Amino acid sequence: MAYKKYLAELVATFGFVFLAAGSVLTNQFTQGRLGITGIALAHGLALMAMIYAVMSVSGAHINPAVTIAMWVTKKINAKDGISYVIAQLIGSAIAGLFLLWIFPNGKTINFGAPALASGVTLFGGILIEAVFTFFLVLTIYGVAVDKRSPSGPVGLAIGVIVIVALLVAGPLTGAALNPARAFGPALVANFWTNQLVYWIGPIIGAIIAGLVYNNLLLGKEVKAKKV
Repeated sequence: MAYKKYLAELVATFGFVFLAAGSVLTNQFTQGRLGITGIALAHGLALMAMIYAVMSVSGAHINPAVTIAMWVTKKINAKDGISYVIAQLIGSAIAGLFLLWIFPNGKTINFGAPALASGVTLFGGILIEAVFTFFLVLTIYGVAVDKRSPSGPVGLAIGVIVIVALLVAGPLTGAALNPARAFGPALVANFWTNQLVYWIGPIIGAIIAGLVYNNLLLGKEVKAKKV
């Protein structure tokens, strides 16, 4: 039944956003004990776990940018694509509500919503998010879409690239690489400053990565996995 796929995306996105943004709030609550390394690990490991949890049900997009790239490269139809994005945003919003209830003082850091560092321009933020999302989605196509990829820990490869992205770009933009990661916390915090960075950058980066892999690396002679 189709609704199971949408429910899987909702639940997995809820889990990822809650755990990822929660790590930012926990870092504040513990006076910085987690640090950027702990926050990066929380993001990567949370995404890895959610991928393994729902991969067999929905393909584990957990990211509107990924879903849009899959639609552009015809790996998913428009109906499922729209439904996935709606489910992901609902899951993100629910995560935001749980963060609000658990960390009532989290408003001071906008409940873990990503933000641009001082000195990072709007264009610079979009570029950073686009570049790192490109690497993320290229990895996803390589390990989860291309049927030539060896069977193995799909979630591990994707989780690792997220950890690296957080370590490098986290201090600059928060390294959301995912509109849903930014949406839920921003919604409950009513924090929309530079929110477009976390939509435009990831979507552009994801589409470019999808087109590059699908048209240049995958090729017509290789049938992709259904995701």
